[in-house]
Amino acid sequence: MEERIQKIMARCGLGSRRDCEELIAAGRVKVNGERAILGTKADAATDTITVDGRALSKDEPDRIYIALNKPRNVLSDSDPDDPRTCVRDLIPVPGHLFTVGRLDYESEGLILMTNDGELANRLTHPRYGHEKEYRVLLAATPDEEQLTAWRKGVVLEDGDRTLPADVQIESRLGKGAWVRVIMREGRKRQIREVGKRIGLPVVRILRVRIGTLRLGTLKPREWRYLTPEEVNTLRSLQTPSESKTSPEGRKRAERNSDRFADRTRHPSASRGARGTGSERPAPNRRNRPEDSSSAGSMGRKPYSTSRPSSEHSDRPLHSTGNSSEQDRRLWKSRTSGTTWSSEGGFKHDTDGASRRPVRRPVRKTEK
Repeated sequence: MEERIQKIMARCGLGSRRDCEELIAAGRVKVNGERAILGTKADAATDTITVDGRALSKDEPDRIYIALNKPRNVLSDSDPDDPRTCVRDLIPVPGHLFTVGRLDYESEGLILMTNDGELANRLTHPRYGHEKEYRVLLAATPDEEQLTAWRKGVVLEDGDRTLPADVQIESRLGKGAWVRVIMREGRKRQIREVGKRIGLPVVRILRVRIGTLRLGTLKPREWRYLTPEEVNTLRSLQTPSESKTSPEGRKRAERNSDRFADRTRHPSASRGARGTGSERPAPNRRNRPEDSSSAGSMGRKPYSTSRPSSEHSDRPLHSTGNSSEQDRRLWKSRTSGTTWSSEGGFKHDTDGASRRPVRRPVRKTEK
């Protein structure tokens, strides 16, 4: 089966899909002797794919998943021209491994090392928005204004605004404080840049979680293999958009939506009791087009409630402090010489099913 070559390369452990796309764009990848471009497809079983002249193996390598506690003053990526220690030097495991969740040189904490490009792409690509949790030591205790700015998003020097984050004070340490930060993005040196912009110098950054994977009791420079349960949990992580399409996600989105709030919160409840002190909710004010011919010879559109509820249709036609706009219009029509009758009863569809109550105006005639 044909598929995009960056997916095949990622499965073979050459890096995440984004890393493989950079190799393709640089012209280092060929398919059956022809230079590949972004969008090229191939069949891993029959086509020959080479990177820098070396053919990819037809057999996929065994998957490796390692959790590492990166110490300070260690690079996340290996650079042949940089003599400093990198995280790959801390793991004596043969084969190509790449880093999921890079940390800057001074930061420390959880890093995932793997040769599974599919999982790496799911955990690192911005569109998936998986959570990363940090403990951050600040040189000063943040006030409420600084916390609010951090939570809502801060405009960085390049003009981009960071996404909203969950920021909570964990404990105080002298003049400073430990805060817990949960983010869904990972710009380069983002936490340090945000602290600089809002006047909170960062002393230390420790990452404690990536998605569902936690640092646990690992000490600096220690590493361990992930359990099958941890790998399966990471693979089953849902994106925000995917969680909304699941049954539980749809219910959660419905509860949080404004439309649900409008259905459950009546205007009369927020205005308080006035006039008669009735607690009865006001009818729905949503405007719906009606056939002007059904309003009689006056050509006036009838006023109707949105639901066939006796609770609304039996309301008295007098103006009170907490009455709806519809009742006030009915009152105005009555005082101007127009009366209302229930001769119309219920408005019927073609199939004879009752739809909603309609009151039609009838002009008084002098005898």
